Amino acid sequence: MPAPDAMIIPFLSFGPQHTPIREEILAAVAEVYDSQWYVLGQQVLNFEAAYSLLAGTRYCVGVGNGLDALHLSLRVLGIGPGDEVLVPSNTYIATWLAVSYVGATPVPVEPDPATYNLDPARIEAAITSRTRAIMPVHLYGQACEMEAIMALARQHKLMVVEDNAQAHGATASGQPTGSFGQANATSFYPGKNLGALGDAGAITTDSEDLARELQLLRNYGSPRKYYNEVIGYNSRLDELQAAVLLVKLRHLAEWTRQRQQIARWYGEQLQGIELLTLPQTAPGSTHVYHLYVVRTARRDALQQHLTAAGIGSLIHYPVPPHQQQAYACLAYPAGTFPLAEELAATCLSLPLWPGMTELQVEQVAREIRRFFRLLPQGS
Repeated sequence: MPAPDAMIIPFLSFGPQHTPIREEILAAVAEVYDSQWYVLGQQVLNFEAAYSLLAGTRYCVGVGNGLDALHLSLRVLGIGPGDEVLVPSNTYIATWLAVSYVGATPVPVEPDPATYNLDPARIEAAITSRTRAIMPVHLYGQACEMEAIMALARQHKLMVVEDNAQAHGATASGQPTGSFGQANATSFYPGKNLGALGDAGAITTDSEDLARELQLLRNYGSPRKYYNEVIGYNSRLDELQAAVLLVKLRHLAEWTRQRQQIARWYGEQLQGIELLTLPQTAPGSTHVYHLYVVRTARRDALQQHLTAAGIGSLIHYPVPPHQQQAYACLAYPAGTFPLAEELAATCLSLPLWPGMTELQVEQVAREIRRFFRLLPQGS
């Protein structure tokens, strides 16, 4: 049980973000309500323009969710059956699912063990005559080493689709994530750094032709009502969600600053624990700390200890995609991707959200230190 004077600290709390902007959000929702235009209206256009500025691209196309954003990005690039797409071995399964949706084959590449992002040094060995694209994931909020990845893509004439769902506002070599690839996908799932009040997503690109095709695909293949140029989908960014995201976008820079400060507090409070590995950031990359992920061989016991102390935590992710039943058809035996499997067994995400206080971070760190002090010597 938590100590009598201890705070209950959830893994995630929306309150400190949502309460101060409640009136802004309600006013934006009321504006949509009163407009009587609820699908692909002015709010979507305004958000697309604002988000393209953040991403540093000419175009942004809002879609229904992050998985659709990944799927449609691959679709407009012409990737399909017989093609291979290089994906991280350690990622949320949506990255792989999008490849499967277009009939292509996901080919896992192991991460850099320090940053957990796709390792450029391992990419070239995975390239075959069927490889068509690389899909780097800016995992946990840290930008991948995009200069090296883009150099390999140019060398081998491959396309790049960034999965930018966890890294809104991050940069690689000074360039925003979501601006490197030919088409780049993001999610605005509520828990993301820029989160809607439900599902939402977007695709960023510098190509006018790709943007137009994406606008068709998301809307039944229709440039205007009842006229359909291609076989499309129903995956439109909702007008209400766009209005909410426009409000939240104005606060993202401050929320990012808070996330980075909380990460610094964790780093100060947790440094020097021998059996605990803290996050590292690659030179030239920035980290916006969608998640603060530590690693320890005592992960499960540490999580149980934190839970008993009233502190929430989550595992991102407990089963790597190649070991999911959904991908049993690929027949990867245990040990095929040892780094992904090790990360799945040792990673733990600590509480982190805008508005979290230094006192709360100190309490989490105090319980972590207490856990490791209580371990039997030599364990």
